[in-house]
Amino acid sequence: MAAMTSVYLDNNATAPIRPEAAEAAACALGIGGNPSSIHAAGRLARAVIEKAREQVAALIGVKPGSLTFTSGGAEANNLAIESAIIAGAKRPLVGLTEHATVMATAMASGLMVEGWPVASDGRADLAWLADRLAKWNPKDGAPFVAISLVNNETGVIQPVAEVAEIVHGAGGWLHVDAVQAAGKIAVDFSALGADTLSLSAHKLGGPQGAGALAAGTRAILSRRLHGGGQERGRRAGTENLSGIAGFGAAAEAALRDLPTAQVQAAWRDAAQARIVDAAEVEVFGASAPRVPATLCFGCDGFDAERQVMAMDLDGVMVSAGAACSSGKMAASMVLISMGFEGLANQSIRASGGWATTEADWDRFAEAWIAAYTRHQARRRASAA
Repeated sequence: MAAMTSVYLDNNATAPIRPEAAEAAACALGIGGNPSSIHAAGRLARAVIEKAREQVAALIGVKPGSLTFTSGGAEANNLAIESAIIAGAKRPLVGLTEHATVMATAMASGLMVEGWPVASDGRADLAWLADRLAKWNPKDGAPFVAISLVNNETGVIQPVAEVAEIVHGAGGWLHVDAVQAAGKIAVDFSALGADTLSLSAHKLGGPQGAGALAAGTRAILSRRLHGGGQERGRRAGTENLSGIAGFGAAAEAALRDLPTAQVQAAWRDAAQARIVDAAEVEVFGASAPRVPATLCFGCDGFDAERQVMAMDLDGVMVSAGAACSSGKMAASMVLISMGFEGLANQSIRASGGWATTEADWDRFAEAWIAAYTRHQARRRASAA
């Protein structure tokens, strides 16, 4: 009997590295020079970094000089938020469904952080934001607002351009976490109205350990890592040459493949329809715009850990809708914020990526329905 082929549908956690990115990273490892050195090897290394800067900048429509390379999306978020606080923000407004790196960084400042609510479909409450900023106290400095373009659990796309209009009307700074959006939908820095925007290489098929922060003219970045003058004085430390090279190649490939990435919406929707027909589930964010390859749903009485384990035993890798820490699955704060507290620890997320096929989504639906059927049979047996 042939060995069972595994299916990987956890791309929102990390995407498999693209061949172009792996090749670029491997080539960079062979250069051997420090990008800050002025000899031939150093100049070659510097050329690799600047080429990658151009490639990543093209992905989001910015000038290369506006990009600061970081160790990932988390550091990029930290750099933006801490810079805004140094610039005078005293009361950050952070969406309740934001990634932990955004909320935790804002809270670590010791300032009063306000969470702004979302509707049951996961979209930000713009009326609340407009009302809150209309009553803004100038003593709290210029408003600082953070929002993710795409939610990492539900895949819901936020109305960032509308948020930007409200924030800028109040003289504020808007930070956009685009980590889960880049490579899945078009990301245009100017059209979004972002002041700062964070990216991560490994979410779009690049190496882990590389990211970037784009900053517009309204944003003043403050150095958080001290030492040398790398990254135009914005971030000290010798650049991660291989990671950045792979990031650039992955960004170029993601931009090239953006039109074909949209086909996964039909594959995801077909899998969703089969699951909805087979069981009583709640699909989160289904009535809102979503990225093509993310599906998050909950099933009452079927906890997330059992679902993930059952799928894994069947060769299908997905994740819980909640974050996982030290092997323990916690209730999803995203779903709680959307009003689904009862399903917050009974939800899973399937997320496709550049290497995902229609057959993968079909296999996922089959595996979940089989796991659900076995679960129901056990429940009936234990009740008998």
